[in-house]
Amino acid sequence: MTGSLTIGDRDVLLVVDIQNDFCPQGRLAVPRGDEVVPLVNRLAAQFKHVVLTQDWHPPGHLSFASSHPGRKPYEAIEVSYGPQILWPDHCVQGTPGAELRKDLQIAHAQLILRKGYHREIDSYSAFYENDRKTRTGLAGYLRERGLTRVFVAGLAFDFCVRYSSEDAKHEGFDVVVIEDACRGIDVDGSMHATRERLGAIGVRCAATEAVG
Repeated sequence: MTGSLTIGDRDVLLVVDIQNDFCPQGRLAVPRGDEVVPLVNRLAAQFKHVVLTQDWHPPGHLSFASSHPGRKPYEAIEVSYGPQILWPDHCVQGTPGAELRKDLQIAHAQLILRKGYHREIDSYSAFYENDRKTRTGLAGYLRERGLTRVFVAGLAFDFCVRYSSEDAKHEGFDVVVIEDACRGIDVDGSMHATRERLGAIGVRCAATEAVG
């Protein structure tokens, strides 16, 4: 495949949270989330460097509505680090819902980064947890390997893809979001807000056909 974005040895594909619970029949299903799998598989085959992320919550996680009596999923509360949307229980450590999709065929991925495992902090981004202080170590890993441009795909466009892309840019990487290899949830206009935010900070959105 040829395209306007030529992949080189300093590029990495960051595949975000393609897990059973984020796909149809999952506990926090992203509409049509399963559709990204074949696109991501084809993309990943073109990259020498691939990192996968995996949401990995303990039971009773702060972000679960079930942890807050009287609260319902998609309500927002204030926690120590600011606003927090409450979610259905999802991607609980060791459960089938937390597993990566079996049809995700990226055997050459070099790192699986788990996030959201601290009970009292949610973690959308692959670089920082939601307190904006606790680092995952991904930025250092990429720098030590000499990687300078991050391509991002996966679930969900308006949450974990968005915040991972913002933080990659903040950390000094060039960032490209492969938008047709993402799907979103769209909570209160979050899809539109994501596109505006990414454009404002200089993150490019491209299609899979432009990568090659």
